[in-house]
Amino acid sequence: MQSVPAAVLAGDVPAQEATRPLSIFDMFRIGVGPSSSHTVGPMRAGLDFIRALGEHLGDGEEPASITVELFGSLGATGRGHWTDRAVLIGLAGYQPETVPPHIVDGIMDEILASGTLTTAHGWHVPFSAEEHMRFLPRIRRDYHVNAMTITAQTSGRPFARTYYSIGGGFVMVEDPSGHPEPLASDTTTAAHAIPAPYFFSSGEGLLRVCRTTRKSISEVVWANEIAAREPQTVSAYADAIMDAMRECIDAGCRTEGILPGGLNVSRRASQLAAKLREHAGTDSMSGMDWVNLWALAVNEENAAGHRVVTAPTNGAAGIVPAVLTYYLQCMEGATREGAHRFLFAATAVGAIIKTNASIAGAEVGCQGEVGSAAAMAAAGLAEALGGTPEQVENAAEIAMEHNLGLTCDPVGGLVQVPCIERNAVAAVKAINAARMALWGDGRHVVSLDTVIETMRQTGVDMLSKYKETSEGGLAVNVVEC
Repeated sequence: MQSVPAAVLAGDVPAQEATRPLSIFDMFRIGVGPSSSHTVGPMRAGLDFIRALGEHLGDGEEPASITVELFGSLGATGRGHWTDRAVLIGLAGYQPETVPPHIVDGIMDEILASGTLTTAHGWHVPFSAEEHMRFLPRIRRDYHVNAMTITAQTSGRPFARTYYSIGGGFVMVEDPSGHPEPLASDTTTAAHAIPAPYFFSSGEGLLRVCRTTRKSISEVVWANEIAAREPQTVSAYADAIMDAMRECIDAGCRTEGILPGGLNVSRRASQLAAKLREHAGTDSMSGMDWVNLWALAVNEENAAGHRVVTAPTNGAAGIVPAVLTYYLQCMEGATREGAHRFLFAATAVGAIIKTNASIAGAEVGCQGEVGSAAAMAAAGLAEALGGTPEQVENAAEIAMEHNLGLTCDPVGGLVQVPCIERNAVAAVKAINAARMALWGDGRHVVSLDTVIETMRQTGVDMLSKYKETSEGGLAVNVVEC
């Protein structure tokens, strides 16, 4: 099997046998909310299916119907995460990175009103939500808890494909023999075919490379990136990610109203932004308030289904942008180059976590989402502030260690309660982790590798009702209004 990110994340290619660590192009991806595994991945699956169906059918032939079956966690919280809408957007021919907001907001109502799904090929396929979109939470596939099957009825035999959304927007698709294969673009496949000059698959391995080469963590990642892509391409992508994060924060800070989904959760970022501007410089705790604001703004946008940066998931998308903005706006001497170092160090830590444990709430709970994002943000900040590789690794370890055991129990299956506030709390925790690490010399008792393995083991032991099924925790103890 090709050593592409999805195959490594799925465990089909061991991390230590991959050609290169995961890239900034893998760790930070622009998409729409509210979930990378329940929204972005299924959207990619829908788009892949309709393309494959077009190749399968003869000229002039159209499907009589298309049915979507959502299994396991996708079936349990798919309504609250808008998985049904995401699949339909993909079938209509749109990609997570570029789908227009009016399509995201209006496609479901349009399809339900007309009873017709217009696909990427211009086919007008009859569609009934009750008949053609099936939520099957009690059926769990062995390969992964986030499974879905799309079936088209044609003039010949039915055409079907089964997909697995394995976290972070990455997708596996079963081949004709039933073996899952990674869904990857030609660009990604080509980049990951080039061996990295400085390979690492663990925290200790990364530190060993840094000691041997006398490079910082961000320098190691940069060298690996430009071995597979042009330097200007890598820098431009880092800038695009920063721009998307800033635009998301700005949108969240100016938008008022009630978040969709039925919980009647009010947006708070716009009001908080106004208060902070009004009282600028009068409160010694305002720095923390601004960090809270930036995280809330992003996750309110995510909860609304708007465009965010998957970092490393959508449910935890507010943490890295909030801490990066803290660096750029609150740290004296902050630079664009420092922000790039932040993202490269965060990439390294996220890659190690992703390939040795999981970032999927459906697999290991929210410790894999918010915990991973906090570790990435802490490492990024420590790197941008001049930390040694040992201090950066320590910052990531502190942030992850103090998110161990965090459950994924979204009320109503929506990425709102407790998810939005949880990002704000974790962003502040990440900053504190970086500061604590920079006080020391990098020596510490618990290694990053140890805490990642502990997170993985904790996720294995965690009951499924606490892993993005909305069958336990706050999801069943909070009365929905």
